[in-house]
Amino acid sequence: MNQNPFASTHSLDTNPFDDPQPSAAAATQAKLDELRRREQDLERREAELNNKAEHIRRHGRNNFPPFFPLIFHSIQDEIPETHRPLITRIFQLWLVLLGTLVINVVACIIILIAGSPSGGSDLGASLGYLIFISTLSFLLWYRPIYNGYMKEQALYYYLYFFFCGFHLLFSIYMIIGIQGTGSAGLIQTIRAFGSHSWVSAVFGLLATIGWTVQGVGLAYYYREIWMHHTAAGHTMEKAKGELATHGAKAYFTRG
Repeated sequence: MNQNPFASTHSLDTNPFDDPQPSAAAATQAKLDELRRREQDLERREAELNNKAEHIRRHGRNNFPPFFPLIFHSIQDEIPETHRPLITRIFQLWLVLLGTLVINVVACIIILIAGSPSGGSDLGASLGYLIFISTLSFLLWYRPIYNGYMKEQALYYYLYFFFCGFHLLFSIYMIIGIQGTGSAGLIQTIRAFGSHSWVSAVFGLLATIGWTVQGVGLAYYYREIWMHHTAAGHTMEKAKGELATHGAKAYFTRG
């Protein structure tokens, strides 16, 4: 009878100290299992992306531009699923830019025919814009952000921010439409309406709307991309390291 109290006391003394040990060990093990699971998931995703890139490298064919394919361009195949809608919108805005450049040339031709004293300068500059802006915009800000979301490397984001920033300023310049600058923008459109040159006025209005739509759209997504870039932790130091490691050739490769 005397032994039972001591046995009971011993039981009461040891339980509070013994119980937390397996609990703490279980929590630690659960954390390790979760980290291991995440690591395996990342490795699996990386392997899938590498296999996909290798498949495209081996079997993909240059498909852009359609009339003279020089590069492989496929948002569906190269951009992660979560970012496909954004890159699709950016590409659509680039197509709006391309259409606006064509309309701008047509408007400047009509302005020249209508007898504008600066019609020759407008037409020459508009043709230059069509050739150079369409090409440089694709290479200097669309392709970098396409590569940025495909490879998630800081260097491409900084290229995009720099050159797309200049393009946004250029869009404002083209919206204004100063006579002799190659833009059938707002000022040229108002002059055409005032002189009852209805055809040039309509094309000038279409060009102005086009410059505005692509400019406002790109400004909106510029902010969205900046937020993603910040959240991803990209820095100028990382960009410099990527340039030193991969060099300029990474711009032209899919790996």
